[in-house]
Parts: sequence; C-alpha cells; structure tokens
Amino acid sequence: MKNIIILLIAGVVALLSTQILAAQHRVNSEMSLQTSIDNADPGDILVLAPGHYTGNFIINKALTLRGDLSIPSKTIIDGNGQGNTLLLEASHITIENISLIHWGDNLTDQNAAIYLKKSATHALIQNNHLTGRGMGVYLDKSYYTKVLNNHIQGDNTMRSADRGNGIHLVMVKYAQIQGNEVSHTRDGIYIISSNENQLVDNYLHDLRYGVHYMYSYTNVVSENLTVNTRVGYALMQSKFLTVANNLAINSNDHGLLLNFITKSNITNNYISGVVQRRDPDAIGAEGKALFVYNSLFNTISGNWFAKSQIGIHLTAGSEDNKIVANHFINNPVQVKYVSSRDQDWDGNYWSNYLGWDTDGDGRGDVTFEPNDGIDKMLWQYPEAKLLMNSPTILTLRWVQREFPVLKPSGIRDHSPLMEPSFKATPRQAIAIKEFEYHD
Repeated sequence: MKNIIILLIAGVVALLSTQILAAQHRVNSEMSLQTSIDNADPGDILVLAPGHYTGNFIINKALTLRGDLSIPSKTIIDGNGQGNTLLLEASHITIENISLIHWGDNLTDQNAAIYLKKSATHALIQNNHLTGRGMGVYLDKSYYTKVLNNHIQGDNTMRSADRGNGIHLVMVKYAQIQGNEVSHTRDGIYIISSNENQLVDNYLHDLRYGVHYMYSYTNVVSENLTVNTRVGYALMQSKFLTVANNLAINSNDHGLLLNFITKSNITNNYISGVVQRRDPDAIGAEGKALFVYNSLFNTISGNWFAKSQIGIHLTAGSEDNKIVANHFINNPVQVKYVSSRDQDWDGNYWSNYLGWDTDGDGRGDVTFEPNDGIDKMLWQYPEAKLLMNSPTILTLRWVQREFPVLKPSGIRDHSPLMEPSFKATPRQAIAIKEFEYHD
C-alpha cells in the first residue's frame, strides 16, 4: 500500500508540473505529425486539424493528441496497413476525438490501433473511433489506464478467429474500461492476468465473446450489455469477481459461462434468448443462459435466466455454490444437473412451479424439483429423446412420482418464490426495452 501511495503522489506531481508548462499547438495534415510530436514539450497539447494523417507514430512523452472538437471524427490517422498506428511509451498520454483506421492485422505481433507499453501508465483514451482488422486498444502491463467512450469496429468479412480483440488487457491493473461500443471484432473485451480493473457500461455486440476473462482476480464487471454473441460473458480461471447488473441478449451458446470461477459474486444479471442457432441439430449443444463448469464457492443471486434452451447447466463438480433468489423464466429445461450429490437450493422463482402458498409468506409449500431421473437419462443418452412421448417414458415418470424412494439425486428448491422479484436497474430497463425480443 505504501508503494502505491508513493506512486500516486509521484504521478500527480509529474502531471501538475507538465500542466504548468503546457502549450497548445495546431497541427495539420500537411505537416509531419511525428516531427510535431518529437518537437513538443512534455504536457503539450497537439490539436490535429481535420484531415488525413498517414503513418505509424510513437509518443514517448506526456502529451495530449486531440482531434478538432469543432468537427468530430474528421481527424483521421491511417496506419497504412501495418504495425501499430499509435505506440504509447510514456505516462500521462491522452488520445481523444480521433478516427484511427487501417492498422496492421498481424495478431502474432499484436498489431493495434493504439498500443500502450508498460511505461505508459495513467493514459486516457477517450471519444475515439477505431475501424480495422487487428487489435483495437492493446494495454500491455499498464496501470491506471482509462479507456472511455470509444467506438471500435472490426472487419466482419474476416473469420471471427482471425480478427483482433476490441480492447485487450494483459497484466493490467487499476484500469477503467467504460462506455465503449465494440462490434465485429473477435472478442469485445479480452482480459488476462489482470487484477483490480473495472469494466463498466460497455455495449458489446456481434462478436464471438462479449467479455472474455482469463486468470484475473478482484475485477468488477457491471452494467455491460452484450447482444448477438456466441457467449456473452466467458469468465474462466478467475476468482473474487463482482459480476453485477449486466445483460446478455440473444447469445448462441452461453449467456454467462463460469469455468473454474471461485469465490465470486454473480448478482442481478439479465440473461435472455440463448438459443443454439449455428448448429441447432447438434446433440448437447443447447443454448444455456448460465453454464457452470467446475466452479465452487460462488454466490449466484438475483439473476434473470429466461427464454433459453437451458436455464442453468451445472457440471464437473460445480457444487458448494449459493444459488438463491434467481428467476428461471420459460426455459424448456430449467436446470440440467447430473451428479451423485443432492443440491439444496432455497428461494428461487420458477415459471413452471405449480405449488401453492397456504400461509401467505410468498414461498411455495411444496419443494420444487426441476428434473427427474428420466431427464438425467436423456442427458446421458440424448438419442433416447426419440422416445420422449412413448408409453415407456410416461410410465417411468409415473413410477417416480408414485414411489419417491426411486428418485435420483438432483436439485431441490425447498421454498420456491411464488412471485418474481427481479428489479432491473435503469440501464437494464432501457436495454431490455430496446433489444429484447418479445413474444
């Protein structure tokens, strides 16, 4: 903590000292932009007149590079189809109100429109428009970076796997990624080995994964919206995450995927319309609102899982999670769970619960069991679905109902809610109204 305080104080002192000496310079496309950068003093502001600037530029001092605010998005920097358009090598650099296009697409070399090196701490990247094939904004071991209100668009004529990610974080700490719109890249926001960052209020659509997490701890993912993705939020090998008030609408495979996630809070998220469209006939490939794989000791509460082929699928030892006050709405299969252990849940809402509430406490008097042994048999042997309505299957279901001792282990909600209690945030309410497909 002492080292962090010292670093913050040093950063503030350096910033104030450069601001005192700062000057503003006008630059036009007839001038050499790199020469203007090299000749500027630390803290100076370079205002780029509307025009087309071509090249790959290196900024190695604290500068502001700003497009003309009077004519938004008319200042264009063209990366000439190679490398990084802007390479940031110093702290306290601001890039704002600029359109960046046509940078390199070599993903092995991590080509990006804006590439921040380890030395580029306290950068501010805001109100820019990025259109290209490689990475959009690449943060490499940077601290205290803000990426705010940018529009990043990839090339949808390429295969998804060949595109760069919109915003890519590697070993980054204390970043604020907020208010960005990312589309047609590979993943919207990719984050690996990066801790204590905030991903807030981003709109991520027409992507492979909206948010993709790997080996990252103590991050906040909140108020984001994903639309038309294969997976809305793919969270893997991470812990101590706060995932709250997000939306995933019309994903193909999973709305929210938890893979080796531990000790995290998954709260008040809205997941709807996860339906397998890419390969609808594939066995076992149903769209899952929430897929939980080998994830333990998490709290999953107050979420909305709706209109998906499967509401929640738990597998590979995903036990010891607290699952409470969630809403399972109109999913043909509300829960898919195969295990030799019972899981006792308490107080979720099920749209297909047919019990009653005689004492008026808002809880059902009869335990809800979303699956029976026949369901489990069909999961293990999907080809048996052809017999779903056969007399044999119907007889087996009757036997299980009449002789409870034959029931297998599974999910039991001992006091299901009689009425839904999900409260959408203002951000969620707006997005649901705009993007949700209503019947």
